[in-house]
Amino acid sequence: MTDTARWKATVYIGGLASVVTTTHLHDAFIPFGEIADVSLPKNENPNASEPHRGFAYVEFEDAEDAKEAIDNMDQSELFGRVIKVSAAKIPKSADSGLGSKTALWEQEGWLAEHAVSEEDRLAADQAQSTRPEDPMQGLEGLDVAGPKPE
Repeated sequence: MTDTARWKATVYIGGLASVVTTTHLHDAFIPFGEIADVSLPKNENPNASEPHRGFAYVEFEDAEDAKEAIDNMDQSELFGRVIKVSAAKIPKSADSGLGSKTALWEQEGWLAEHAVSEEDRLAADQAQSTRPEDPMQGLEGLDVAGPKPE
């Protein structure tokens, strides 16, 4: 399965109680289809009292099963908490876009998207050359401010 297809078959579950485990999630979501993987990210802080970060990802074998799970489980209750179930978003790469450690214009896709063709550059130069030299040209008779006296 390609990465794009895997993310289409993955659901995000948010608002989980601290007692929820991967087994609980597997049991809650198995009625909607075959589950390929359940991921419950752990707290990065070693002093944290919570065993996980309060959200999880469930990857189904089929994208249609993921849609069924979203339709049926969003805003449902699990261990006394209302959970949010939605389609998982593809994680952004740390090497691209804003927030990366490389300059935006040095990234591979940016230059291809924002490069100016030679035709456009010539058209811009020509448009600048047709502008009058003096921006005040043609305003000689307007030395008095306000409406024209009648």
